[in-house]
Amino acid sequence: MEKLVNKEFLEHSFRGKKVFVTGHTGFKGSWLCAWLHELKAEVKGYALAPEQELCLFNIMKPLNLNESIIADIRNKQLLISEIQNFQPDFIFHLAAQPLVRRSYKIPAETFEINVAGTANLLEAVTTLSNKCTVVIVTTDKVYENKESEILYNENDILGGYDPYSASKACTELVTNSFRSSFFNPNNYNTHLKSISSARAGNVIGGGDYSEDRIIPDIVKALYSEKNIIIRNPASVRPWQHVLEPLGGYLLLAARCNDEENLSGAYNFGPGPEGHLTVQQIADIAIQQWGSGKWEHFEMKSVHEAQLLKLDVSKAKNILHWVPKLNAPDTIKWTLEWYKNKKQQVEITFDQIKKYMAL
Repeated sequence: MEKLVNKEFLEHSFRGKKVFVTGHTGFKGSWLCAWLHELKAEVKGYALAPEQELCLFNIMKPLNLNESIIADIRNKQLLISEIQNFQPDFIFHLAAQPLVRRSYKIPAETFEINVAGTANLLEAVTTLSNKCTVVIVTTDKVYENKESEILYNENDILGGYDPYSASKACTELVTNSFRSSFFNPNNYNTHLKSISSARAGNVIGGGDYSEDRIIPDIVKALYSEKNIIIRNPASVRPWQHVLEPLGGYLLLAARCNDEENLSGAYNFGPGPEGHLTVQQIADIAIQQWGSGKWEHFEMKSVHEAQLLKLDVSKAKNILHWVPKLNAPDTIKWTLEWYKNKKQQVEITFDQIKKYMAL
């Protein structure tokens, strides 16, 4: 199978194109903008200011954006205005409240940001007359999770126990509604819009300093020579380097821009070897770092899924997307970024180029 997440194919698809990215100040958004910069696209971002001063966006900010709008996705009129003024060829929607534990503290706001924010974005797309390809980024947590060894595919029932997961399942429903009502693939030649959603698992990589995430917690502990605190060591997730799903998003957009009948929902996750426990992630990180210990900290916690696995055969068979990095390499690339504090910009672009060459 030909691997299409390569420099030649992606640069052909995005070079000189106008790309609108919501959530560009976040971890995944910053990596995506760096990749689009490498592909010589014209990038405009729309998002809230980053929560931490130390973040990938602030490290990369001078290098990978043509324009940055700091604003709320819930400001529909401003969002519509910025999209109309830009007339994008592509839109990647990553703006979200992305944390499960925080969603228990601000449940209504989580639904407002993730569901109403997506509806605002798609309503803005209805005002465009030009051809535009849209990728709505959700999560692997959109499925009604039975906590079993089953691999969830794109036709499985949507659900969500916690407010975050449920809000993202609702986001999928909103996306499907707009695709059916306003951007029906059967009428593509009239509206010229392709709307897809991308469901990815837990991502790790350099530049993530968010709360309640395993790699930032591990790195902080290793830096300070303290024990790594783990809440749920037996929890299994489809772990992958951030470049894996981002490559899927780019490939999905590029293919849908060329072929009108490919729009829909797609899973992007690792192979079977990438479904690891939190404990295994910590053990590999300690081995790669060369020092460190972890300890299990029992605490009263809100409900979080303990087991979740994805079936990525649709992305493989239709898009010719395949994961490229195994678990040890994923951790190695991640820790390489954090260890070299003075070369993080260079490492970011080096890893993007190295990934496309695999």
